[in-house]
Amino acid sequence: MSMDFTDQRLSYEKGELSQQSVPTSPFELLNVWMDEAIEQKIQEPYAMSLATCGSDNKPSVRIVLLREITDTGIVFYTNYESAKGQDIAENPNAEVLFFWHELERQIRISGSIAKIEADKSAAYFQKRPHDSQVGAWVSQPQSGAVANREVMERKFEQLQSDYAASTQVPTPQFWGGYEITVDSIEFWQGRANRMHDRIVYTKESADGSEHWETKRLLP
Repeated sequence: MSMDFTDQRLSYEKGELSQQSVPTSPFELLNVWMDEAIEQKIQEPYAMSLATCGSDNKPSVRIVLLREITDTGIVFYTNYESAKGQDIAENPNAEVLFFWHELERQIRISGSIAKIEADKSAAYFQKRPHDSQVGAWVSQPQSGAVANREVMERKFEQLQSDYAASTQVPTPQFWGGYEITVDSIEFWQGRANRMHDRIVYTKESADGSEHWETKRLLP
């Protein structure tokens, strides 16, 4: 059964993006757009599609949650032994995409990726809800096959018993954060007639220092 969506389209007319008005740092604009998405009460605006590619040259994409914007990149947390963790170990480059339909905006971020400090990961893990901490131990090895859901639920119940609410759940060695150190960020604002605004920041190096250059891209 085929489905044809060629007649399904919307005209994007909610905003504009001028190269002359953007700040010199992409992180300033990233924070502004994120704040506006939160103010508009977009559900989980920090949810982002993470694309990785391992040594098999097959790209993989999934949703992860942004947990911090730093001065040099963005941070998320996951299982280091997951499929994405294996990809990252084999090819330390990644790209993420935010899409906020309500604002008719996209942000693409690409760069190199590496684990953050273990103590920072542990500090974040201990701030997670107790049951989410338990769930991290259940999901090991993440993406591994399991006979049925009941197996997962029994393991979850056993770990809940082992780590009662009054007992601190230890941070798994196989779990922690990654930071994508940004090389480029593209900000996309939908416009009418598919004449979208696309401004890309690219990190450039000269005379031992780094700076950001901006360019307008054709839609």
